[in-house]
Amino acid sequence: MGDLFLWISSMNTTDVLEVVLVGIPGLEHMYSWILVLFCFLYVFSLIGNGILLFIIRTDVSLQMPMYDLVSMLAVTDLGLALVTLPTVLGVFSLHSVRLPLPLCLLQMFLIHCLSVMESSVLVTMAYDRFVAICNPLRYSSLLTRPFTARMGLLAILRGVAVILPIPVMLQSSRLCKSRMLSHAYCLHPDMMRLIRSPLRANNMYSIFAVVSTMGLDGLLITLSYVFILTAVRRLAAAAERCKVFHTCARHVSVVLLFYGPMISLSIIHRFGDHKSNMIQAPLAYLHFLLPPVMNPIVYGVKTKQIYQRLIHKLRRVPFRRDKKAQKNFQ
Repeated sequence: MGDLFLWISSMNTTDVLEVVLVGIPGLEHMYSWILVLFCFLYVFSLIGNGILLFIIRTDVSLQMPMYDLVSMLAVTDLGLALVTLPTVLGVFSLHSVRLPLPLCLLQMFLIHCLSVMESSVLVTMAYDRFVAICNPLRYSSLLTRPFTARMGLLAILRGVAVILPIPVMLQSSRLCKSRMLSHAYCLHPDMMRLIRSPLRANNMYSIFAVVSTMGLDGLLITLSYVFILTAVRRLAAAAERCKVFHTCARHVSVVLLFYGPMISLSIIHRFGDHKSNMIQAPLAYLHFLLPPVMNPIVYGVKTKQIYQRLIHKLRRVPFRRDKKAQKNFQ
C-alpha cells in the first residue's frame, strides 16, 4: 500500500505525467444530454444503495448472513459509483479531462479492486444459494455471520493483493507521447496501450489476474448452479421447482449484469481494432453503471423482506413481522 502514497505524493512535482480522458467519440453534440442521463444514474445508484444499506443495517430482523452479503454488494456498488463519478461527469461537462498519472493509476486500482471484491461477493452469494437449496438442513450452521464477515475480509485482501502489482508495474513503464485514453476513467486494458516498454511481464500478470479472479469466480458460480439444477431435477412438485427458480433469479440477474458487459469489453479490448471504440465506450459505461443502478432494484424492490421494511420506514406505521419472511428468501 505504500506505493499508493508514493504516487499521490509524486503529484507535487512539476514534471508529473498526465493522461487525457475522453467521452464517446462521435457523440460530442449529445454530451449535454448524456451528462443529464449520467447524473440521474449516479444519483439513483447512490441513493438506492444508500437506502439499501440503511435498511439492512438498522433493522434487527435483517441482521442475517444473507442480508450481510447484500449489504457487501451495495458497498462495492457505492464504491464504484463514487470512484468513477468525478471523471465521468467532468468529461461530459468539459469534453475532456487531463488527469495526473498517479491519480489515474489510483483510480484504476480502485476500480479493478472493487470489481474483484464484487465478484468475490457474487461467488459467496452463489455458495449461499447452493447450501440453501442443496443442503438446507445445514444452512444455519454453514452460513453464519462470522463466516460472511470472514468472506468479506477475504474479498478485500484478495482484491488488494491481486490488483496492487498492476499499477506498480505501469508506474515503472515508459509511456507513449500520446496519452489519450478511450474512456472517461482509467482502465487497465486502456492503459496498456500507452506503454512503450516491453509488455511481456505486464501481459502475463494481467492474464493471471483475470484468470485467478473473474475467471475462477465465473467457474465457481457456474458449478454452483450446475449442482443447483441437478438438485432441482430431483424435485417432484412443480411448485417447489418454481420456488427454487424464484429464489435464484435475483442472484442470476445480478451475475449477468456484472459479467455480461465485462466479458464483452475484455474481448473487444483484446481483439478489437480502433473502429470498435464506438462499442467499447458504451460497454464500459454499462459495466460500471448498470450494476450499481440495478442491484438496489433487484435486491431492494424484488426482495419481500427488504421491500416491506422500506415501506414501513416510509409510512412510519407499526409493522407486523411476517414469521415466514425469513424462510421465503431461502
